[in-house]
Amino acid sequence: MTATALTRRPVFPFTAIVGQEEMKLSLLLNVIDPKIGGVMIMGDRGTGKSTTIRALADLLPAIEVVANDPFNSSPTDADLMSDEVKLAIAAGQELPIISQKVTMVDLPLGATEDRVCGTIDIEKALGEGIKAFEPGLLAKANRGILYVDEVNLLDDHLVDVLLDSAASGWNTVEREGISIRHPARFVLVGSGNPEEGELRPQLLDRFGMHAEIRTVKDPSLRVEIVEQRTQFDQDPEGFLSQHRTEQEQLQAQIIAAQARLPHVSLDHELRVQISQVCSLLDVDGLRGDIVTNRAAKAIAALEAHQDVTVDDIRRVIVLCLRHRLRKDPLASIDSGDRVAQVFGEVFGVELAT
Repeated sequence: MTATALTRRPVFPFTAIVGQEEMKLSLLLNVIDPKIGGVMIMGDRGTGKSTTIRALADLLPAIEVVANDPFNSSPTDADLMSDEVKLAIAAGQELPIISQKVTMVDLPLGATEDRVCGTIDIEKALGEGIKAFEPGLLAKANRGILYVDEVNLLDDHLVDVLLDSAASGWNTVEREGISIRHPARFVLVGSGNPEEGELRPQLLDRFGMHAEIRTVKDPSLRVEIVEQRTQFDQDPEGFLSQHRTEQEQLQAQIIAAQARLPHVSLDHELRVQISQVCSLLDVDGLRGDIVTNRAAKAIAALEAHQDVTVDDIRRVIVLCLRHRLRKDPLASIDSGDRVAQVFGEVFGVELAT
């Protein structure tokens, strides 16, 4: 066992988390295809949101990065390399490569734009003629997970910056005519409590998926959750060893799904039906169509399907569309039920919610 493994704080295993299936599925699909565009998790306090996200980051396989690079640059994928690494490779330099765990960056609520995006030292840039850049949290989050708790309390402009970077995979910092950009491809996970206010619809729409979580009501399940947490706190290593096989199996399933994803096909007729659902629900723009297509392919890859099935679409369509519907204060059913109802009409399949 390495020194890092010995000093690393034990993390509650992802496979031991009871319930909250919407959140777990949404997170797994975004890891398989980060282009889905992140997850917005809305629900009660104390429902294990941050525990689940840390568990996911710990579950993921280690990645190869260029040593001492502040952007976790990939040694092989040009889209995930900083300009310095690209220049070094072009010059034929031999770069040291290390293997490390996927990074999870927790964005503090009071973070400034400079802290998030990074800063340019203008005096150094003008005086010494070099681009002196101090990387921010987006640099650290490249190829990892960026978690924003209480995202609905974050400044709208900052949310916009995060969503822009998540969508483009790049962060650009400009100051006094000097511009620096670096790769910033990460899975964006936002969470919040609806009692503390909603995100503006324009921002909410840009999250790929929307998971709702509720406090578990079943007394026996609540007891099971409390007992598991107690076991983990008393003997972390023993608890982890009980779940090691399941963890390794799920990790292997994720790796296989990532490799399988480019080869999964979605029949044209099913794509038409997905768009028909979006049209009947009066979803603005095409983001809902695109995300549902991507999520359906990702779940097919996870389940080892070569072709997307109607059941694959059934399992993701509410998560992809419920937050894109226009709010009707007089409606008698919530947005998830409306999506389910229209899905059933178009696909001829009843969708349990």
